[in-house]
Amino acid sequence: MEYYIEAFRRYFEFHGRSSRSEYWYFALFNIMIMIALGVMSSIIEEYFNLHSFFLINSVYFLAILIPSLAVAVRRMHDIGKSGWWLLVYFIPLVGGISLLVLLVIDSEYGRNKYGENPKGIGNYIDEFDEINRHLVD
Repeated sequence: MEYYIEAFRRYFEFHGRSSRSEYWYFALFNIMIMIALGVMSSIIEEYFNLHSFFLINSVYFLAILIPSLAVAVRRMHDIGKSGWWLLVYFIPLVGGISLLVLLVIDSEYGRNKYGENPKGIGNYIDEFDEINRHLVD
């Protein structure tokens, strides 16, 4: 739940990095909420004869559209890729599989051009290398 809330806290933040855990927990909670909304819509439709499924799910989809894109872009940054790599999804047949592979790759070790490793792994080595570089020069 913490990662889900974190994605909304970083609503319009398309810079930086997000770990695999942050991305996949956000996706998991979205799936669970969509299932719950589907059940709720079915109950409303059954007992009150109101066709609310489209309305409820559309409102939720619009609410999570920007955070979903932002966390996916940050996930691409975590593996050292530009957020534009998300467009690989639109390649017929192989795009979805390729994007899935990119989304499950482990974080790039240490700091990259998008920022510090969100897990903190390897960040201290970059600082040590920086100090050594100055000492040698």
